[in-house]
Amino acid sequence: MATSTKSTTETVSATVKAFEAKIRAQVDEAKTKLAQAETKAKNQKAQAEMAAAAKLNAAKQDIDRRIQDLKTTNAVHVARAKAEIDADVARFKAAVNDLVARVSK
Repeated sequence: MATSTKSTTETVSATVKAFEAKIRAQVDEAKTKLAQAETKAKNQKAQAEMAAAAKLNAAKQDIDRRIQDLKTTNAVHVARAKAEIDADVARFKAAVNDLVARVSK
C-alpha cells in the first residue's frame, strides 16, 4: 500500500510541476504585455488604465500564490485547484489584452 501512495504522490507532483510550468509561461507572457501597457498608460497619464494595471499586478500575485499553494494541495483536490487556476489565468490574460487595447488607441 505504501508503494501505491508514493507512486500516486509522485504522479501528482509531476503533474503539478508540468501544470506550474505551463501556467508560469502563460502568466509571464501576459506580464510582459502588462508591463508594456503600464508604461504606455503612465506616458499617457491615463489614471484609469494605471489603476487597472495595478489591479492586474495584484491578480498576478494572487495567481502566483495559488500556484505555490497547489504544491501542498491534497491529491484529491488538485484537479479542482488546477481548473480554478486555469480560469483565473484566462481572466487575467483577457484583462491584460483589454488593457493593451485601451492604451494602444
